[in-house]
Amino acid sequence: MSNDIQKAIFSRNLNYFLQLNRKSQKEVADTLGISLSTFNSWCTGAKIPRMDKIQKLADYFGIKKSDLIDDKTDSQTQGYYINEETRKIAQEIYENPALRILFDASRDAKPEDLLYVADLIKRLKAKENHLD
Repeated sequence: MSNDIQKAIFSRNLNYFLQLNRKSQKEVADTLGISLSTFNSWCTGAKIPRMDKIQKLADYFGIKKSDLIDDKTDSQTQGYYINEETRKIAQEIYENPALRILFDASRDAKPEDLLYVADLIKRLKAKENHLD
């Protein structure tokens, strides 16, 4: 695969995760200690970062490096979750910092399973807070 194709794939994936997480280039660049011009060159496909920076981006978004460097066009257009209700619940869980651990749930999880586990964690957290 040519370097230009790799840059284009990385750029498309990075922009996808920026949009998915409602993050600006500046916000992510500032958080990771990367200059905005460098980050922008990744987003436009002019350059591709070194693996250590790709790992930082993957950690920031809570994804695997392969999610940034592999061509995943089909899975991105279809969405990660098969069930729409599960997708909505997962988004709510993702937006709640105390529940983000659940974001690793399987894409074919049933909505009621996600709700059950989220409720269980909320109860455990409430119990833990009352013990302090």
